[in-house]
Amino acid sequence: MNKYKKQPKNHTFYKKNNFEDEELPKKKKALGQHFLRKQSVVDNMISKVQISENSTILEIGCGDGFLTQSILRQTKCKNLFCYEIDNEWANYVREKIKDKRLTITEQNILEVDLKNHLKDAPLTLLANLPYQITFPIFFMLIKNKNLFAEGVVMIQEEVAQKMVAKRGKSYSATTIYLQYHFDFELLEKIEPQAFDPAPKVFSRLIYFKPKKEVLSIPDQENFWIFLKLCFKQPRRTLRNNIQATQFDVNKFSEQFLASRAQQLTINDFITEWKKLI
Repeated sequence: MNKYKKQPKNHTFYKKNNFEDEELPKKKKALGQHFLRKQSVVDNMISKVQISENSTILEIGCGDGFLTQSILRQTKCKNLFCYEIDNEWANYVREKIKDKRLTITEQNILEVDLKNHLKDAPLTLLANLPYQITFPIFFMLIKNKNLFAEGVVMIQEEVAQKMVAKRGKSYSATTIYLQYHFDFELLEKIEPQAFDPAPKVFSRLIYFKPKKEVLSIPDQENFWIFLKLCFKQPRRTLRNNIQATQFDVNKFSEQFLASRAQQLTINDFITEWKKLI
């Protein structure tokens, strides 16, 4: 008996590639496998970035190859490296897409040493990210941001709003940390029906580009610890949050202490932080 389960064959991707009668691997909920089914979304992803014949593209999770195939068809990229944790889908795409530019590696992206791609830099990231590991992936990108030129990824709408927030309840220490390293731009909002199976939430395309210059922060490692403590209970004033820490509350301005973390910019925090150094 064939180990693959028959899947619906009503999408243009399968028709264009003669996949209608193929037996497909199962989608695995534990891996967050919601496969994109809207070609215009993929087209928007690709059109947002600058890709030439010298470009190397990184894709996280090829799934059934919907985005992978479009990248190879629509661009003249030099290489497309894809990391796919699911060996069944990796093998499926490897068999169906015959293009010498494509390399599929069966490995968890969070366990990959991206410095192996130093010779391929600058990289462009295009991916439909598993929602449950969006932040870990971006933290990994920060550690390797010198390797990347830009990218467009699909993420959960709520997470996208957190990444671009400037104030309010979506604004957090993580928001500031990500914005310190990247410029973000919200792109198209995607309805659940654009995926198979449909997730329970809306999604969003978001463009990112590593910042070439960042603000100078003395003792940066401890600054991020301090910032996280400031946001520990965001509805409380900073006086209440800081006085429960090892930091001397008397070092800060009254205006700062009377504020809530979600009301302040990174510059505000840096100004006060310098009073401790």
